[in-house]
Amino acid sequence: MINGLDHVLIVCTSVDDAENAYSALLGREPDWRASDAGGSSTVIYQLENTALEIMAPQGGGPLSRRLHAMIDQDGAGLKSLIFSTEDLNDARSALDRRGLKPDEIVVGESVDPFSGKARSWSRMRMDEAATHGVRIFALQRRANDPMVYKAGSPDAVSGLDHVVINTANPDRAAALYGARLGLRLALDRANPDWDMRLMFFRAGGMTIELAHKISAGIGNQPDKLWGLSWRVPDIEA
Repeated sequence: MINGLDHVLIVCTSVDDAENAYSALLGREPDWRASDAGGSSTVIYQLENTALEIMAPQGGGPLSRRLHAMIDQDGAGLKSLIFSTEDLNDARSALDRRGLKPDEIVVGESVDPFSGKARSWSRMRMDEAATHGVRIFALQRRANDPMVYKAGSPDAVSGLDHVVINTANPDRAAALYGARLGLRLALDRANPDWDMRLMFFRAGGMTIELAHKISAGIGNQPDKLWGLSWRVPDIEA
């Protein structure tokens, strides 16, 4: 069903400023640039095991208004996890049976004005209440997607090692990422010295890390996307 993490989404106020910052951080240039008539500008960095999409509002269309509202609500930053699947219709049926209430499947297309190449995909979004406040999508890329990973220098980021999600209710989160999304639980460990319980779920070639502060007790607050940990071929380079 779900076989990896297609990409993570960061929403910001200026895609140009974000591109400058992330090109320096990752040590590589974007693999895709595009604008959407609905009101967004996007750059994407294709990595070995996932991609980083950075999106900013542009103009006054409906998507631009949604992005502005998202930024007004809780600031710019990491906003969504978009998992990958080879059969979106099958995944939708399974995830619906598991109570995640996915939206109808929609088709998207993007054209890079610099290369003239086009790519397309199908995707759906899970109900945000069912995913405990984390925006989660599933996506199937169309065949022969022109956005492919290109190896960089030894000191350039090659992949995403893990995504960190803070949770007030670790058992609730484990049920979502394990039983409902079908990710493999690789490790579940509590360490009183750190005041943390950590759970690691594997998604393709990377990890979803759930972090719970033990002293805070169990609560019903929404889970929060917290951070990204990158991977490099040679950390000494």
